[in-house]
Amino acid sequence: MTTAQEVRPARPAAGPRTATPRRPGPGARGARTVGSRLVAVASATWRPALVLLALFAVWWFVAWRELVPAYLVPSPGAVWETMVADWPMLLEHTWVTTMETVVGFVLAAVIGVATAVLLVYSPTAEKSLYPLILFAQVIPKIAIAPILVVWFGFGATPKIVLAVLIAFFPVVVSAVAGLRSIDPELLEMSATMGASRWKTFRKIRFPGSLPQLMSGLKVAVTLAVVGAVVGEFVGADRGLGYVLLLASGNLDAPLLFADLILMSLIGVVLFLLVELMERLLIPWHASRRGNLVLASS
Repeated sequence: MTTAQEVRPARPAAGPRTATPRRPGPGARGARTVGSRLVAVASATWRPALVLLALFAVWWFVAWRELVPAYLVPSPGAVWETMVADWPMLLEHTWVTTMETVVGFVLAAVIGVATAVLLVYSPTAEKSLYPLILFAQVIPKIAIAPILVVWFGFGATPKIVLAVLIAFFPVVVSAVAGLRSIDPELLEMSATMGASRWKTFRKIRFPGSLPQLMSGLKVAVTLAVVGAVVGEFVGADRGLGYVLLLASGNLDAPLLFADLILMSLIGVVLFLLVELMERLLIPWHASRRGNLVLASS
């Protein structure tokens, strides 16, 4: 009689140990993030940089071949020399125009959003105020500038008021459109759950209106520069608009071009700041996913 023996499973043959993949440390992740951001920035900016380079080449060629008189189109070198020589003066006037633009834009944004909220929540206010806002918008602002100078003098106040008047309308229109674009079912559900009007506005209406509101703010910030400069045309002794009048009256083309470049830089920098604020406030929106400023791949 045979006895059953207990059969034990054989141990598997020892093979080479496989190394467990290690996750990259914080430094590697940070380096990868910085590298990917630099690549994204480069991919987003090389096209505008190429267009600017082409425009600069055309400008240089026209000035070099003297296709246009120098008092109309100066050479890039002459403009650069003027900016370097008159930099303290230009910096002072640039600061004045920037201050007027920023203050006017902030006031236009605050007043515009408050007006939009009033128009959305009050049908009576909408029927009473909206036609007046539209009527005020179609009035040429250059015609209002002398009246503002008479009312407020030659200081910064009329320039700021004019910047507010020009930047106000796009803020109101975009804010009203954004506040009304909220899904009505979402608002009904919020009311059913007992949320107050203020809480519904703070949690649903205002965050949902931010994409359209930010678009209006980006338009408004560039128009605020125009308003400040137009105000300086009428009556001022400081600011880039004042320098532009002096350069035009003296036929100083290099100073005129330098002044125009600084005006453009103010608008571009302020636009990029609003764009950055948009990226911080609404990173969840579809327009912000994988996109940089003015970039489309």
